[in-house]
Amino acid sequence: MSPADTPWTSTRVRRVRVRLHGHDLHARIGGTQGPVLLLVHGLLGSGASFGPALDELARTHRVVAPDLMGHGESEKPPGDYSLGSFATQARDLLTVLGAGSATVVGHSLGGGVALQFAHQFPGLVERLVLVDSGGLGRDVSPALRAVTLPGAEWVLPAVFNRFTRAAGRQVLRPLQRWTPPGTTQVVTGLDTLADADARAAFVHTARAVLDSGGQRVSAADRVYLAEALPLLLVWGAADAVIPVRHAHELHALLPGSRLEVFAGAGHFPQVDDPGRFAAVVTDFVATTADQVLTPAEREERWAAAVRGATRIEDAAEADPLTPSGTPA
Repeated sequence: MSPADTPWTSTRVRRVRVRLHGHDLHARIGGTQGPVLLLVHGLLGSGASFGPALDELARTHRVVAPDLMGHGESEKPPGDYSLGSFATQARDLLTVLGAGSATVVGHSLGGGVALQFAHQFPGLVERLVLVDSGGLGRDVSPALRAVTLPGAEWVLPAVFNRFTRAAGRQVLRPLQRWTPPGTTQVVTGLDTLADADARAAFVHTARAVLDSGGQRVSAADRVYLAEALPLLLVWGAADAVIPVRHAHELHALLPGSRLEVFAGAGHFPQVDDPGRFAAVVTDFVATTADQVLTPAEREERWAAAVRGATRIEDAAEADPLTPSGTPA
């Protein structure tokens, strides 16, 4: 796809390939009118991780759901798999598509990317939607913590390879109709680990945000900046990966935020109940339209919040060992 192409030409969500900085990045794009929604998936996910909700949202919005580098159909080159790098990829994709700003929706790891995106590019974020988001506390499932242990990159090929993938597919195929949607998402993600490049990207991404004790990248010291944005929290009450407690704690810190907990849903509320998810996001966008500022206003509000929480001291006066602090 070239910048000359017009992406918003069909309500049907379709796949496109963008040659971005010399690498192929795949994305799902749909809708012809309405606000832009940038939907960012989690670890081992892809744009498909938003399931049928993506099609529903495309009825009234322009949707962009990329496969982040190292995930899905996108290229998996050696390189930077940090939250900052993913946020920059998303910004550049929006630029190519001609989208000036967006409501950023982040699921799991994508929530951390969304928070980083808002921090790096505050003028581009109209609203923030965090779905079972990372970056809000240490807690995370033991299985993900294990990926950070020494030697994990040598163990994974023995567990996930083309032989185990073929056997797993054969076993699971007859059970698909009874498999919960969220479980299907997990299985689909694990299936990609049969590919060596995908495994390497997975390990690099996991270690960029996790250690053996849990999540090591936290937005806790900067969440006050989200007060400058309309914020929606969506969480599965039965999430076994990142506990719903994180949502309640952030909601208490930011009382102006909205919180929607899906009873019975796990780590993927957007696929466990896609109709409700699409309805909640649509209502949030529609009812906060009067709160959306211009890019310049968003930049200034963000800057004011940073300045208001920052104190500058004269280090020379505070340090008795410096010449200016030495007694006469």
